[in-house]
Amino acid sequence: MTLPTLPGHPHVHYQDQALHLDRIPARQLAQEFGTPLFVYSKAAMLDALAAYQRGFAGRRAQICYAMKANSSLAVLQLFAEAGCGFDIVSGGELARVRAAGADLGKVIFSGVGKTRAEMRMALEAGIGCFNVESEAELEVLNQVACELGVQAPVSIRVNPNVDAKTHPYISTGLKGNKFGVAHDHALAAYQRAASLPGLRVVGIDCHIGSQITQTTPYLDAMDRILDLVEAIEQAGIPIHHIDFGGGLGIDYNGDTPPKADELWQQLLSRLDARGFGQRLLMIEPGRSLVGNAGICLTEVLYLKPGEQKNFCIIDAAMNDLPRPAMYEAYHAIVPVQAKGDQAPSRYDVVGPVCESGDWIGRDRELAVAQGDLLAVLSAGAYCMSMASNYNTRGRPAEVLVDDKGAHLVRRRESVEDTFALETLLPAAVR
Repeated sequence: MTLPTLPGHPHVHYQDQALHLDRIPARQLAQEFGTPLFVYSKAAMLDALAAYQRGFAGRRAQICYAMKANSSLAVLQLFAEAGCGFDIVSGGELARVRAAGADLGKVIFSGVGKTRAEMRMALEAGIGCFNVESEAELEVLNQVACELGVQAPVSIRVNPNVDAKTHPYISTGLKGNKFGVAHDHALAAYQRAASLPGLRVVGIDCHIGSQITQTTPYLDAMDRILDLVEAIEQAGIPIHHIDFGGGLGIDYNGDTPPKADELWQQLLSRLDARGFGQRLLMIEPGRSLVGNAGICLTEVLYLKPGEQKNFCIIDAAMNDLPRPAMYEAYHAIVPVQAKGDQAPSRYDVVGPVCESGDWIGRDRELAVAQGDLLAVLSAGAYCMSMASNYNTRGRPAEVLVDDKGAHLVRRRESVEDTFALETLLPAAVR
């Protein structure tokens, strides 16, 4: 029989028609931990990181994992122990990297809406750098730093007006996006930052989007940022590091992003040609480190034929896997046990949440029966980290597999967990 193809997933494979993640049968994981279940491969994450490390061999570079992609403590611990810093966007994420044992001096704080409390927390923790995203933020950060009697290390995130050729919701480098300081205003912003006593200019930052599958947007953004570095330094403000962000895509459905090491060979050649090859570099990969390292295992609850559509109803839903509902994103869906004696039928794969937007895959050819297990691929990024309790559904368990076996790194939420922070009204107000 012809088994489903698993592009971009070297750690997910069939053995005797049974799906495995590394050496562990997916069915065994579902039986032990239940469904829906997120499972991550340690080897896949370290292999993805190794591609970046090869690309930067011999260079001054710091890889800062963009933890919003997957903020599981075990994942953070894994990358911290591999030498990564972290790109955070909230005080909560700072608390997570601290709990994971990260070096807080390697933390970069991004995001357009940092609060004074978050700034204070990050300054007291001694983070490496704030990526400042507006001129107003410069003023507030300066005030907070002066109140604490310290200087905040800053880079300014510059919006280069470069089209990343990605989904509009995850494009961040165009004039119409909310992120960063406009390229034309950046020099004035740097001059203002250099004049403020509570700030210390250390770098420049640029991030143009996510799920980027072409090299050209990176090269275009790099040229615009290097032009700006030259202008800033001519104005007497030294730039110690250049942060080119992240955003490299993965293969969801025949996508062909460049490999991380090959991409950076091209970018470093451009840097060398322009005389910046020995500058300290920072990058913030997220999806490309974890996306194809994860799968979501789910059980088929019902098969429901219809006049226009056939529905395969599973126990995973939009609150577990929000990307299809949010972005109309594609995730490959494959059987945990391949069947050679059953002809496939076409289904919309949907969850039990009370929304027509609760779909995981449309028009999928599946040979499937009630009670079967399916695997949703490319589920390591922006799935569990964006999951919710909509419809009072507990979030799934998470398991990390390595050569020692399977490790439960987050237990399944109970119904009681979902309302543990709530209280009933007292009798006096009823």
